[in-house]
Amino acid sequence: MQKRKLYTIVIFSALLFLSSPGAEANTPPVLVSDIDGAGAFPLAANHHAASIYYSPGEFSGVIRAIGDLQNDIERVTHYKPGVYGSDSFPAMPVIIGTIGKNKWIDRLIGLGSIKAEDLKGKWESFVITTVANPFPGVQRALVIAGSDKRGSIFGIYELSKQLGVSPWYWWADVPVQKRSAAYILPAYFASGEPKVKYRGIFINDENPAMQEWARLKFGGMNSKMYGHVFELMLRLRANLLWPGMWGAFKEYAPGPTIVRNEKGEYEGNSFNEDDPDNPRLANEYGIIMGTSHHEPMQRSQQEWIRNKQNYGNGEWNYVTNKEGIRKFFREGIENTKNYESLITMGMRGDDDKPMADAGSAEANFRVLEGIMKDQRAIIEQVTQKPAAKTPQVWTLYSEVLEYFDQGMKVPDDMIIVLCDDNWGNVRRLPDLKGKKHPAGYGMYYHAAYYGAPRAYKWLNVTQIQHVWEQMQLTYSYGVDKLWILNVGDLKPMEFPMSFFLDMAWNPEQFDQNNLFRYTVDFCAQQFGNGQAREAARILNDYSKYAHRITPEMLDEKTYNLENGEFKMVTDELLALEARALRQFHTLDTAYRDAYIQLLLYPVQALANLYDMYYALAMNRKLAADKDTTANFWADEVAACFMRDSLLTSDFHTRVANGKWNRMMQQTHIGYTKWHGPQYNVMPRVTRIQPEEMINGSYLFSEKSNVVVMEAAHYYKSQSSAGTAWSVIPGLGRTLSGLELLPPNLPVEGASLTYKMQLKSKADSVKVLLVFSTVMPFIKGGSRVTAGFKGGAEKSKVINDQLTWKNNYSIMYPTAAARVIETSMYLPLPPDKNGWYELDIYPHTPGMVLQKVIVDCGGYEKTFLHMNESPHYREPATIASPDSTRP
Repeated sequence: MQKRKLYTIVIFSALLFLSSPGAEANTPPVLVSDIDGAGAFPLAANHHAASIYYSPGEFSGVIRAIGDLQNDIERVTHYKPGVYGSDSFPAMPVIIGTIGKNKWIDRLIGLGSIKAEDLKGKWESFVITTVANPFPGVQRALVIAGSDKRGSIFGIYELSKQLGVSPWYWWADVPVQKRSAAYILPAYFASGEPKVKYRGIFINDENPAMQEWARLKFGGMNSKMYGHVFELMLRLRANLLWPGMWGAFKEYAPGPTIVRNEKGEYEGNSFNEDDPDNPRLANEYGIIMGTSHHEPMQRSQQEWIRNKQNYGNGEWNYVTNKEGIRKFFREGIENTKNYESLITMGMRGDDDKPMADAGSAEANFRVLEGIMKDQRAIIEQVTQKPAAKTPQVWTLYSEVLEYFDQGMKVPDDMIIVLCDDNWGNVRRLPDLKGKKHPAGYGMYYHAAYYGAPRAYKWLNVTQIQHVWEQMQLTYSYGVDKLWILNVGDLKPMEFPMSFFLDMAWNPEQFDQNNLFRYTVDFCAQQFGNGQAREAARILNDYSKYAHRITPEMLDEKTYNLENGEFKMVTDELLALEARALRQFHTLDTAYRDAYIQLLLYPVQALANLYDMYYALAMNRKLAADKDTTANFWADEVAACFMRDSLLTSDFHTRVANGKWNRMMQQTHIGYTKWHGPQYNVMPRVTRIQPEEMINGSYLFSEKSNVVVMEAAHYYKSQSSAGTAWSVIPGLGRTLSGLELLPPNLPVEGASLTYKMQLKSKADSVKVLLVFSTVMPFIKGGSRVTAGFKGGAEKSKVINDQLTWKNNYSIMYPTAAARVIETSMYLPLPPDKNGWYELDIYPHTPGMVLQKVIVDCGGYEKTFLHMNESPHYREPATIASPDSTRP
């Protein structure tokens, strides 16, 4: 009875969603349940999985995806369904097919079981439904019908996702969510067309990480590797790929632009040339292939670099080598004419630089207009169709936007692809009041970048809130024909890639209020519902922190050390790391590899980097003061630098049993130019030798009507005979304690002086002294005197009330507080440009001073007695020679 009631609630919720006028057309309802009930289709139950049927004439890519569904059902339920290309159905079949390719799908449309308007003439649309008694002998069928090849494939993967198979099951080692049974609820879901026609990714700047990983795992960026890329894209409902095309790091000259490895193989990547199965397999899977914004006519940059001697004079200059380049273009179209393609048009200079200057801006774009005219003529000649029948794009990247702004015209059938600024901010959008371009507009957007002012490729630094804000702006201006995301090495851009492609499918399903809900859903898909909300909080906070400044741009000067900002942001990340580690240890072990890849490693790596640069900032500051504490921070820098390499090594060798070796090796420490060094370089630190140490000479400034000084940061000191003022590091609530040692000698003549600049014009100020708790072990208690130089002094016993008589009211509470606060109002003498010196005299040994506070009206009572005020060392006391050591 309880199961039936729960099932009824699930069914009612699904049907309510489908019929609700506010429901998004493209958002699927819950289709899968663990519980049987009236009208449910038993996909896998009672030790059996329903068999899957397709037509023998079906697209090969659909048949291949059916094989994935077969494996997914087995992984989830342990029951493997049969797959048959026949028309002989059992009582409970799964029927999958594309209209025009499967007569049973066409018949269901004729019968009205599938609405014709949901599929006929539609782009990449699908229907998932259960049909009772559709054909003789069939009691109930689960039907997945597609309007075209990708429509059917997307429907198949929608069912896989709802069963509990993450699109990232291979690329992030996400375990499937096991089910004892799987029933499909009686529902009719029509996906509708995607809001953005072409939705894709650009694998870019993939050397050294992805390229070396692929070489180790697959022998190169070949069809074995790309098969996994294609499947991931289809599971994310993407349809367009600009493939990896990068060469070696020529910035690490000397050496040629493109080099060969020890086997004589080219280091650079050429999708079509490196493995002829690459384009064939892409077409079979259903992936539309293009080339990047500066690689026209389906030819990669590497193809030109390797073979340019075969094309005229070998110059990438249309003015001086027109026929050679035309031959190169023609071969690109001939090689791919039988595959679904989106042709990049136009031409930029070699190596992603501006085209050779023709003398003026107008002359440049006139040359470019001529190039496009020739390119379209080649397309017509090779395909034997009007150029308009072959989809084309012109990407306004970098300087090319200026040609467009200056009036360059392109054919009405060519999609104009606008761009961001390489940092996620769109540069140009169509004029809403101007004439609409018939072919429409696209957007090329970045989640990774290799260029000025500083490359960012190592970690995900893209915040989905920023992506949403910019892409909803883009969509609202009518840019809906193409969205493509530069994902760098693909990993670790899993989260922004998922969001970007989901938003491209239907931007209207997102607003500023449901972005965190999306993050929760993403984490539920990867780590399970029970861990989703905390994981989403961690991912959301990580994205915010990483988006502030890229790891490659971070250094010891980024944040303000003096006002506590640097410590605050570092502490935020270290606290986030602690939260991530805590959750990691609560996870089922099956999820840990995925958690490391998607959350723990990015959080730990970024927190460690902040820790290193904070330590470096402290080292530089203290070394400038000739303070030997700088050496502690130098050691911290070295330890963090080492930990960075250990985190990376762990990712490469232990996660998923070494599956991702080399994937996270992108350099990120030691940048001095826009591109990184060949290897991470530890920052130089400064060490101070004991004989260089300078004590005192600290000068403070009033801030917000208060001066807060750590006891160790005095201006000058005077010790009594046989003693020395000694810093006890770490003692107390904040920095340290300061005591006259040894504590068994007389203290007469000892003093501490604190120098500060005050803005206050008052006659007197309140001075608060914070001591470590000390009992009156000497009869009469511990006494201190204080006064501003030139003014009257006051004395006070700080612990005379700590007696057994007051044990519960004063003694125990003071002991538990671990500090004694004593205050006195002291007159201010006539100032010298606002500078004052406060003298403090101990009269009793064993007094440990922690903090000195001069309150001009701005002191706020806090447990830690506020942050220390701005201060510096008096320059004349610090020697100029530097003792910098690596």
